[in-house]
Amino acid sequence: MMNRRSFLSALSFTGLGAIARPGAFPWPTLPGGVATDDRAYWAKLLYHIAYPVCEALAEDALKKRMPVEVNPAFHNQQERAQYTYLEAVGRTLSGIAPWLAAKGVTGEEARMQQTLQELVLKGLTHIADPHAADYLNFHHGGQPLVDGAFLSLAFLRAKSALWDPLDRQTQQRIIQAIQSQRIIRPPQSNWLLFASINEAFLLSIGQPFDQSRLWEGIQAFRKWYLGDGWYGDGPQLHLDYYNAYVIHPFLYQIYRVLLPAGMVEEQEYQQIIKRMQRYGEEQERLISPEGTYPPLGRSIVYRIGALQVLADLALQHLLPESLKPAQVRCALTAVMKRQFEAPGTFDTQGWLQIGFCGHQPEAANSYISTGSLYLCTNGFLPLGLPPDDAFWTDPDAEWTAKKAWNGLAFQADHAI
Repeated sequence: MMNRRSFLSALSFTGLGAIARPGAFPWPTLPGGVATDDRAYWAKLLYHIAYPVCEALAEDALKKRMPVEVNPAFHNQQERAQYTYLEAVGRTLSGIAPWLAAKGVTGEEARMQQTLQELVLKGLTHIADPHAADYLNFHHGGQPLVDGAFLSLAFLRAKSALWDPLDRQTQQRIIQAIQSQRIIRPPQSNWLLFASINEAFLLSIGQPFDQSRLWEGIQAFRKWYLGDGWYGDGPQLHLDYYNAYVIHPFLYQIYRVLLPAGMVEEQEYQQIIKRMQRYGEEQERLISPEGTYPPLGRSIVYRIGALQVLADLALQHLLPESLKPAQVRCALTAVMKRQFEAPGTFDTQGWLQIGFCGHQPEAANSYISTGSLYLCTNGFLPLGLPPDDAFWTDPDAEWTAKKAWNGLAFQADHAI
């Protein structure tokens, strides 16, 4: 049996276009002070997380190969199997999309990038093809709305790498699949943004869009802002990470579509960014000197996906002045090492297993199964920056909690 801790590895390739399977080699090391090693670590780790999903989908075998794990207390494996495959696809693609579109990548990383892109583009031909084994459920039940929306998010984040290369038939089938989700009525929660982002994606590619579904989520979150970077998930506060899993990243992408279309004012767009920046500051302060953060609220088994806002701000060059790119890079790297090097994170075939830090199936909510876990890829968004960006090249820097607990000078906090 493969040693789980040796799953993330150095990789070998037979050629640029070859499909490379992760091998069984030691975890990559990070020599102190060599900032570029962080990028190599992130890239290999993300490759190993995403590869089983992308390879199986490319071979029209995702339903055949991917396990369906749930919290055993709920006895709902069969129910979640209706949804888990679209979850894996939408969430994986939303996280790897910026990396697949990144420029200036060379060497081993370029080969990993190209391998995944080739697998994804082949796999996308299956998801809405009624003759394919991996024809996915886009509209039976409520859950598909969530992960159709993550697929829309992926296309918005990397249109040139994921959408434009698709053949016209595949594009049309995916458009129809997204449109089919209009029969799903979202509850008054973050789910409204799933409907909104689907319509924003259709608008962005010149397709007819549903005005009411687009604006319902936007108008709701105008009312649900509670202050200091926090939105309610509905009218009231939920002390969890849904501001990071969904609310800020989705609002930001929706407004990026609406602004150039003349459908929102620049002032409101900047307000969305300001609130997101404040929440990002709070996220950075939650990361302990040891690279941990509190396991609060629902869906904690999404692992580093809980820090998506911090990752997204770095990707967009929108980090507030209080956060230097290197301190964010180092903080996120520390979290990755704590979560993904924990024994039990992967099964022997490389699929993610349920857990916050290792294998902890009892930590899953009733709506979570194997496919849900791939939201963690959204913690890797800065891989969309080129390797020569300051985020990757600046020397290592300590993050706020590390400075504070080591008796070093650090900035006072504030509120907005």
